[in-house]
Amino acid sequence: MTRRANLLRVLNDPRAEAVLDRLHAAADRQTPSLVRHYLPLLLGRGLRWNPAADRFYADKFIPVEPGQGAFCYLTCRALGARTVVEFGTSFGISTVYLALAVRDNGGGRVVGTELVPEKAARAREHLKEAGVAGFVEVREGDARETLRELPGPADFLLNDGFPPAALDVLKLVAPRLRPGAVVVTDNVGVFKADYAGYTAWVRDPANGFRSGPIGLKNGTEYSVRVAGAAG
Repeated sequence: MTRRANLLRVLNDPRAEAVLDRLHAAADRQTPSLVRHYLPLLLGRGLRWNPAADRFYADKFIPVEPGQGAFCYLTCRALGARTVVEFGTSFGISTVYLALAVRDNGGGRVVGTELVPEKAARAREHLKEAGVAGFVEVREGDARETLRELPGPADFLLNDGFPPAALDVLKLVAPRLRPGAVVVTDNVGVFKADYAGYTAWVRDPANGFRSGPIGLKNGTEYSVRVAGAAG
C-alpha cells in the first residue's frame, strides 16, 4: 500500500479517499511545470503573484500534500471543529479533508474562498463526488472581501492562498477565531521571503497567537489563537 493510501485511510471514508487519491495523482503530474514556473523565485529573481491575470494557474491544483491534509483533518477532529475557514480552495482537495472533519464532528460549515470562478466550480463538483458538498460554502472572489462576514466563532483556518494576501486574510479572520483555534499556513518554508512579514506578525505574542514551524512540506506554520487575544 502506498504512503498516500495509508494517509488517506485515516479518513475512514472510501468514497472520499478515492476522489482524493485521483486528485492528488493529477496534482503530482503538474509538479514539473510548477518547478519551472517557480524557478525565478528559487534563483532570487522574484515571482509574479497574480493568479487572476496569469492563466498559468487556471488548471493548477497546488494543493496541500496528503500528510498535510490528514494532519488538518485530525487537528479539526481534535478541536471538535464545527466552523472552519479556508483561504485558497482551488479545486477543493484540502476542502474535502476539512469537510470530512466537520461532518465527522457532527456537522457544521466550511467556508472556502477561491478567486478563479472556474476553479470554484470544479471544487464544488469534487466536493459533491466526495459526498461532502452539504458541509461547504465556496465563495468566489478576493478572500480579503469574501471573508469579511463569517459564521463564528471559528475553530480552524487553513491559510493556503497566494502568499501576498496571507497576512491580510489572517488579520481579517483573527477576530472570529475562538481561543484555542488553530491556523495552519502552507508553503511558509518554500516561500520564506514572501512569508517573512506573515511569520513575523503571527509569531509576535502581542498579536494574540503562539506560532512556529512544523515539519510538513518543508515548513508549515502552526498557530494557536490564545485566550485573551485582542481583536
